Amino acid sequence: MTNRLRLFFLLLLYCIGTVFPAHAAVFRTGIDVLDADRCGVMRGKKVAFITNAAALTFKGEPGYAVLLRNGVDLRFLMAPEHGFSVSVEAGKSVPGTVIGDALRVYSLYGASKIPDESLLKSVDVVAFDLQDVGARCYTYISTMMLAMEACEKAGRTFMVLDRPNPVSPLAPSGFMLEKGYESFVSAVDVPFLHGMTIGEIALFLQKSRFRTLRLQVIPMEGYDRRLFGDELPGFTFRSPSPNIRNVETAIVYPATVMLEATAVSEGRGTDLPFLQFGAPFIRTGELVRQLALYELPGVVFRPADFTPVSGKFKGERCGGVRISVTDRKRFHPFATSAAIMLSLHRNYPEMLGLDKGADFFDKLAGTSRFRRMIAADEPLSRIVDAANSNVEAFILNNRDVRLYP
Repeated sequence: MTNRLRLFFLLLLYCIGTVFPAHAAVFRTGIDVLDADRCGVMRGKKVAFITNAAALTFKGEPGYAVLLRNGVDLRFLMAPEHGFSVSVEAGKSVPGTVIGDALRVYSLYGASKIPDESLLKSVDVVAFDLQDVGARCYTYISTMMLAMEACEKAGRTFMVLDRPNPVSPLAPSGFMLEKGYESFVSAVDVPFLHGMTIGEIALFLQKSRFRTLRLQVIPMEGYDRRLFGDELPGFTFRSPSPNIRNVETAIVYPATVMLEATAVSEGRGTDLPFLQFGAPFIRTGELVRQLALYELPGVVFRPADFTPVSGKFKGERCGGVRISVTDRKRFHPFATSAAIMLSLHRNYPEMLGLDKGADFFDKLAGTSRFRRMIAADEPLSRIVDAANSNVEAFILNNRDVRLYP
């Protein structure tokens, strides 16, 4: 090869490397990291596993199958709300089941939400692998907290296999949980939109509540919290519950979930749950115009017309609004939620049912302040400022639990 030709190929390789740089690290979730080590940290241990059918590996293998393939002494599984199959609707009791011929799945959303003490005493380690969606009211972090508490009391190790927060680029926001408003939909004292992974929340809970718990977190590798779940290389976001079907829905979910406590449909029973809302009494055009006046960043509101096949207003035609996110990183779910609630209360104070659903609304919000400010028709900016007043302090005081830059 001549010197000129050799120089040509060197320049070509340089240009390729500049335009298409090698990825700094291969992305792996906690279960994939565990698998790469052949589950070494579980060797010789009797293990229980809190998981569901959405918690798969990079290759699409169920997590429990990974443990069995690597020779782990897996005694039983436990499943959260929606069941192991991720098919049971929100709020409905989940029975236990059996996988294959012998692997029992005990329910953590049936007669009790707390792991049975006698079951815990039959194992050494309780592993946890569930896909969260980044909002405090999503109950998987509540299940994790109760399991951590039970493991601390039983003297068992709790191990978290970390997964991405699919909406982590969205800034933490919303009201903090106030004392007296704790519930299963507001169990962990983090911002409503928390920006943390489940592993980081576990570290926070150990620091703030369970200081004697033996906690192990298997961190992800190559994780970039600036990326949404569907932007991570090789990662597939799988529906962790029947109505969170993709990352787009997970992004909008914190903006519309409060409607669950009202007489307005949050889109359940349609092909766009949480991405649209409405009711038979809503005048679509007028509501869309009022929402547009807020000039919220990264989102547009469009008229919607739908007939739910289940849930609120089953079989009834509803006028409403379709939420379209135009710029994910500028979108503010909590501000959007407040604007929606203000507009609905201003137009339909009696039909909205905010007073009737006050208890559940306050549990979702983690406080009564949000509801009271809506009822008083406070300015949107004042509500957002009030909600976020303690969020910055939370972030500053908990930098030590962040696993990823």
